[in-house]
Amino acid sequence: MTVTVTDVLIELFKTACVVIAFTYVLTRTKLFTDVLDKRFTPVNRLILIILFGALSIFGTYGGVKLPSDAIANIRDLGPMIAGITCGPLIGLGAGLIGGIHRYFMGGFVAVPCALSTIIAGLLGGAIYRFKRGEFVAVWQAILFAIFMESLHMGLTLLIARPYEEALGTVKEVILPMNVANALGMAIFAFIVRNLITERRTAVERESFRRELERTEYEMETARGIQQSFLPESPPRIEGFELAVLNLPARQVGGDFYDFIPVSENEWGIIIADVSGKGVPAALFMALSRTLVRVNVADNITASQAMQKANRMISQEAKMGMFVTLFYAVLDSEKRRLKYVNAGHNPPFVVKKSSGEVILLRASGIAMGVMDDVSLEEREIKLDSDDIVVFYTDGITEAIDRGNEQFGEARLIETINQNADLPVKDLIDRVKDDVFAFAQGQPQYDDFTLVILKATQG
Repeated sequence: MTVTVTDVLIELFKTACVVIAFTYVLTRTKLFTDVLDKRFTPVNRLILIILFGALSIFGTYGGVKLPSDAIANIRDLGPMIAGITCGPLIGLGAGLIGGIHRYFMGGFVAVPCALSTIIAGLLGGAIYRFKRGEFVAVWQAILFAIFMESLHMGLTLLIARPYEEALGTVKEVILPMNVANALGMAIFAFIVRNLITERRTAVERESFRRELERTEYEMETARGIQQSFLPESPPRIEGFELAVLNLPARQVGGDFYDFIPVSENEWGIIIADVSGKGVPAALFMALSRTLVRVNVADNITASQAMQKANRMISQEAKMGMFVTLFYAVLDSEKRRLKYVNAGHNPPFVVKKSSGEVILLRASGIAMGVMDDVSLEEREIKLDSDDIVVFYTDGITEAIDRGNEQFGEARLIETINQNADLPVKDLIDRVKDDVFAFAQGQPQYDDFTLVILKATQG
C-alpha cells in the first residue's frame, strides 16, 4: 500500500491535535499559571518534565511508519514547547525522556533522532533565556519548529549510516515532519499568546476598576467639599419664602448660589454659572464665590460690589474661563429688589396681581472676560405673592429625545400653573417637569434654581 505525503500529514496532524488538546487543558491549570508567573519549585518542575516528556513519547508512538521503515513523528514537539515555555531545565528534562525512549527503540537513526529530541528541549530553553522569559510570537514559534526539524534531518544525514538509507529516510519525512511540527507549534503559540493577552487584559481591567473606584471616591470627596461651599439651607427672611435646588451634571459642577447678609434687613442673593463643567469649573466656581463674597461684605452698591469682584476674578482667570452671574439685594422691609446682571440668564418675576411676567434684564457682560466692566443696576418692587425665579441655563437647555429644549416658556408656564404651592413644592414641580420632558436623556449641564416668594404683608 502506497503512503502519500498527504496521508502522513493527516496522521501527524491527528497526533498533534491530541498534543495540543492536552497542552490547552494544561494552560488552564494552576500549574501553568505558576509557569506564566515564573513561580517554579522543585515539585512543579518535576511534574512539568514528566508531562512534556510523556508528550514526546506520545509523539513517537503517534508517528507514521513509512515504506522504508522510517517513522515520521512529532516527538520533538513536547520538548520544544517545554523549552520555550518553561526554560532550559524543563526543556532538557523533557528532551531526555523523549530522547532516551527513542534511543532504546533502536534502528539505524536512533542516535540522531534521540539527540535531536534532547537538542529541541535545550534550544527551546535557550530561546526562553534569550527572550528573558517572555513567550515567543507565533511566527517565531513556527520558525523555531522548522529550524529544529531541519536540524533533525541534518543530524540524521551526518550520523546515520549507511548514508544512502539515511538520505532516503530524510527525503520521505522532511516535509511532513516540518509541516506537522510547525503547525503544532503555531497552534500552541496561538493558545498561549491568547492566554497571556487574557491575563494582561484582566490585570488592566482590574487596575482600571481600582483607578475608577479611587477617582470616584476622590470625586465624591470633591463633591462633598464643593457642596460645603454652598449654603446648607436658605435663610429665613421675614415676609418671604425661599427655596433652592442644585443638581450638578457631574460629581462636581460650575453652578453656584449664595445668600449673604448685607445689613439688618437686606440679603444678597447670588446665582452664577461658570463656563465649562467638571473639576476645572468647580475650582473656578470656588474662587469666584469667594471673591464675590469678599466684595459684597464691603456693603457698597450691588453694581460696585460686582465690578470690584470682576476685576479680581479677571486677574485670576488664566485659562480663559468666565462666570455669568446675577446678583440681587433684597430689602425685606421695603420689599424692593436691587439687581445687576453679569451676562446671566435674566431671572423673572411672576406678578400675582396681574399675571404679568417681568424679565429682570440689566446690561452687563460675564465676569472674568475683562478687567473693567459696566454693570447696570436696576430695582423692582415686590408685592404679596409675587414669585422671583432665578435659574441657570441647565434647566432651560435640557433637551428631549428630539433635541428640543425645555425652554424659558415652559419654565414660566410651570411656575404660573403651580404658583399657589409652597416654594419648596414649587421647586420639586419644576424638577419633575424638566426630567419628564427630557424623557431619560442625560443631564448635560448643571441645574440650579432659586425661588423667592413674597408672602402676605
